[in-house]
Amino acid sequence: MLFNSVNFIFLFLPVNLLIYYLLPIRFRNAFLLFASLIFYSWSGVSLSLILLFSLLANYVFGRLISSVNQKKLALIFGVALNLSLLVVFKYANFIVSNISFLRENIGLQPLPDLGIVLPIGISFFTFQSISYLVDVYRKETQVQKNIINLSLYISLFPQLIAGPIVRYHDIHLQLADRIHSLRNFRQGIERFIIGLAKKVLLANNFAIVADQIFSINPESLSTSAAWFGAILYAFQIYFDFSGYSDMAIGLGKMFGFRFLENFNFPYVAKSIKEFWRRWHISLSNWFRDYLYIPLGGNRKGNLRVYLNLLIVFFLTGFWHGASWSFVFWGLFHGLFLIAERLGLGKLLSKSGFIIPHFYTLIVVLVGWVFFRIEEIDIAFLFVAKMFSFQNGAYSALNFLTPLLLFLVPIGIIGSSNLLPITAKSLVLFLRKSGNNMAIYLILKAVFLFSLFGLSIFFVLSDQYNPFIYFRF
Repeated sequence: MLFNSVNFIFLFLPVNLLIYYLLPIRFRNAFLLFASLIFYSWSGVSLSLILLFSLLANYVFGRLISSVNQKKLALIFGVALNLSLLVVFKYANFIVSNISFLRENIGLQPLPDLGIVLPIGISFFTFQSISYLVDVYRKETQVQKNIINLSLYISLFPQLIAGPIVRYHDIHLQLADRIHSLRNFRQGIERFIIGLAKKVLLANNFAIVADQIFSINPESLSTSAAWFGAILYAFQIYFDFSGYSDMAIGLGKMFGFRFLENFNFPYVAKSIKEFWRRWHISLSNWFRDYLYIPLGGNRKGNLRVYLNLLIVFFLTGFWHGASWSFVFWGLFHGLFLIAERLGLGKLLSKSGFIIPHFYTLIVVLVGWVFFRIEEIDIAFLFVAKMFSFQNGAYSALNFLTPLLLFLVPIGIIGSSNLLPITAKSLVLFLRKSGNNMAIYLILKAVFLFSLFGLSIFFVLSDQYNPFIYFRF
């Protein structure tokens, strides 16, 4: 079930909000856990058994880590179990297909296809479980003895299938006591509407044309068409994923939870280092705290730093998907991070604003091609077309529609920090000038109501509705 589906907006969410607030406080966590399991089982009851097994196993290993003498051994087994779930259900098909490819090259029969189905959100709830076990081992948080509260942390439906990756020590107090207020609820609704509009009105419409371009053989594209496809996909993936994160954060507020931000306008970055401080923040922080720093971080000399960065971004790419193009995408970003440490970063910092920003956008756009095209040889052909400066059967003008002429400027503004800066400046002006804030609040309410109505129109009309991060 997706947040931007009819079933969720008009059935699942209102029913669960009503029951949640009618229940006494002591029963609300148990109800939210039940609702989250129902939400997850919508995609298949058999897949829910994997989540249930994960909940029980991590509860047991958390108790073991906090109580036995061999804490490190308990941690190793707990982390290994979580990673095993990922390897089996996310990467087994990839491993077998690569072994089969090698076998065929030496004249042997390929291995049979395993046909393993990827459980929704397994990468997210597995990483949350690992962070809990490590935090308990490090004594950065107390072990959760209430299995309902721990299970709710791992499976809470707003962030279950697409993040953000919520760290246990950031939310453990909220599991026991959280603030419910009309202000938080109103802010949650506003954030949900913004996220819904990002996903339905922007991401989906950018996806229609981006998918058309990427479905064409790169040899038939002109350089302008290739760049146009990469730009539209950049808009699609940003508004798709940041929109879903906005909806998750908004839903959390409706139920009293405060999730940390997951995006901070990454396309305004002036370096790849800054880009990763702004893009998928919860994942970047997870790899920093649970992999990069334990590997030695930047404490063991430059060569070790470069090796650590390559390891982290190899796994960052592999986390996103079981294909070599994802691995290349991760290493591609890792190499530019190393280049910035070797001196490129200092050079960029002395180059004003335009050159660093232009450099970052080019690197990110080229990287998105490998993220979008799973066949790595075709991805290289697409990138080659971007820099060939040649004509082709299709140019950018072949895909430029009146709707895109309207949406692209909105995409540029919406992916920058211009709107929040303008809104803050307007509020400050109204307060200092003594003007009535009621006008601003009325206009804001009208805008949000119109945005919601338009989004619902697109949801009900069953428009094209891909979800990039659904497979993670």
